[in-house]
Amino acid sequence: MRFENAFIPLPLLWSSPFIRWQGAAADVSALDLAAQVTRDALDAGGYDPAETGQLVLGTTIPQPDTFYAPPWLAARLGMTDIGGPAIAQACATAVACLAQAAAASQLGNGETQLVVTTDRTSNGPLLVYPRSASMGGAPLATNWVLDSFAADPWTSESMLYTAECTAVDGGFTRQQCDELTLLRFGQYQDALRDDRALQKRYMRPIVIESRKSRTVLQADEGVSEYSAAGLAKLSPSKPGGAITPGTQTHPADGTAGAIVTSGDKAVRLAKGQPVVRLLSAAFARAEKGRMPKAPALAAHKALHEAGVQVGQLKSVTTHNPFAVNDLWLHRETGVALERMNPMGCSLIYGHPQAPTGMRAIAELAHSLALQGGGMGLFTGCAAGDMGAAIVLEVR
Repeated sequence: MRFENAFIPLPLLWSSPFIRWQGAAADVSALDLAAQVTRDALDAGGYDPAETGQLVLGTTIPQPDTFYAPPWLAARLGMTDIGGPAIAQACATAVACLAQAAAASQLGNGETQLVVTTDRTSNGPLLVYPRSASMGGAPLATNWVLDSFAADPWTSESMLYTAECTAVDGGFTRQQCDELTLLRFGQYQDALRDDRALQKRYMRPIVIESRKSRTVLQADEGVSEYSAAGLAKLSPSKPGGAITPGTQTHPADGTAGAIVTSGDKAVRLAKGQPVVRLLSAAFARAEKGRMPKAPALAAHKALHEAGVQVGQLKSVTTHNPFAVNDLWLHRETGVALERMNPMGCSLIYGHPQAPTGMRAIAELAHSLALQGGGMGLFTGCAAGDMGAAIVLEVR
C-alpha cells in the first residue's frame, strides 16, 4: 500500500529501553508501561492530547483488562473522547499499526493518529479453555508466550527450525552467523557512545513506582557481551546447526510509539526538527517453514509500491531474531551488511514483540536525519512465515 500524505514528526517517534524478560519490568503490565512512557514522550514533544483523533494500539500478549485496552489507555493519557482499534500481528504489529494509522489519517483529511505498541513477554498468561467433551471436563491449558514460541501449529515446528532451514537454503555457516552477530554488537556499542547520545534522541525512560520505591530504567537491560571467543564456545541450538544461543535474540519487555498525521501538521508539531514521510508498507509470506526469508519478500513489495530502488536507500533497519535473517536479506537485495542496523537491532537488544519494529523504525529515522535526510527501509519477519516492511523518507 502506498501513502500520499502520512507523516511523523521526528520528535514524536519514540521507544522505551528494552528490558530482558523476567528482569526489572517483569511485573509491570504492558498497558501501565505504555501509559507512563507514552505520556512522558508526548509531554517531552510538547504535544497537546486534544489534537488526537484516534489511538491505534498494537499489542500481542494479553494483560489484565486488555479487553478495554485502547479506550482505557486513551483515557489515562487525557484523551477521554477517543478510542480505536487493537492490532496484533506478532512481530509485524508495528508496521500493521503504522499502516492503519496512515490510512486512517489520509481518509480522515489528516486526522492525527496516536500509535502505541507495547508488550511484556515476562510472566505471560496461562489460558485455560473449557472442554466439556474431555474426560471429566478437563480443560486445555496454554501458556501464551512459551507455547507460541515453541511451535507454529501449521508446521508443528519452532521458529528456530525456520532459521536452520533458511541457513541450509542459503548455504550460510555457523561462522557467518557469528560474524554477523559481532558486527551488530559493534554497531550497538557505537550507539552507546557519548553517554548514549544517539539513543537519547528517541528513548524515553521506564519509571516503575511502588509504595516504597521508585526505579528509573534509562537504558536497555540484559544485553549480552559478545566476543568471538565467547560465541565460538557455544554449542549449536540444534545438533550440527548454524544457529547458537548467541546468534538469536532474547524476549524482552518494552513499549514504543509515534504520532501520524498530515504533512502540514507534522511540520508544525516537529517544531523545526525533521519530519518522516511514510511512503509505503507491505506484507509477504515465505514458503512453509522459512520465516527468515519473508522480510526480503516484503521489502521488495514495499519498495515497488513506493517506486523506490534499493540503490536509493541511505539506511536499512531490520527485525532479525536470527543472524540468518540479515544474511538472507543481503543475498536477496544486495544491501551491504554493514549498511544495515547502524544503531544495533533486535538480535542484540531483544524482542518485546509489538514494539520491536517501532523502535527499529525510530532508529532508521534518526539514522537518516543524522545523514541529512533521505529514504530508508525497515523490514522484519513475523510468526507464520510472515514479513513486513515500510519505506520512509526523512525531510
